[in-house]
Amino acid sequence: MNLNGTRFGQIDYTEDDVVVFEEGLIGFARCREYVLLSTKEGSPFRWLQSVEDPCLAFLVVDPHYYVDSYAPAIEDFEAVKLGIDRDTPCVVYTTAAIPAGSPSDMTINLAAPIVINPTSRKAKQLVIEDPAYTIKHRVFPAANRTEEKQAA
Repeated sequence: MNLNGTRFGQIDYTEDDVVVFEEGLIGFARCREYVLLSTKEGSPFRWLQSVEDPCLAFLVVDPHYYVDSYAPAIEDFEAVKLGIDRDTPCVVYTTAAIPAGSPSDMTINLAAPIVINPTSRKAKQLVIEDPAYTIKHRVFPAANRTEEKQAA
């Protein structure tokens, strides 16, 4: 199968590559099928590309790359929807926002992780109601951003 995406051009994929969000992503309920794309070897970032809308792609990252202690609680009813239990390995991503020309101001959304059951390919974007996890978690400390701006 193939998709002519607006961001990455021709994308070849198989049915086994498709991740299904039965409820869509928050704010994008109409798009339910996505493929994960890696555009640079060794990068922690992936693109979650919609199969239904070639214009729709989200930058995602494994949150543990930046936040070692990240451990959102998955409610039992959500785990049942995904077909996961304590022994099921799952993949977790968070959306990332990198302002143009200012990568040091990057944020990740720890309050709404994307959880994927790699066996069933079922996925869901959860809403975590924990004040420790914010929508715009700054990846780099303010001191690093200030030093970077002064060096420029």
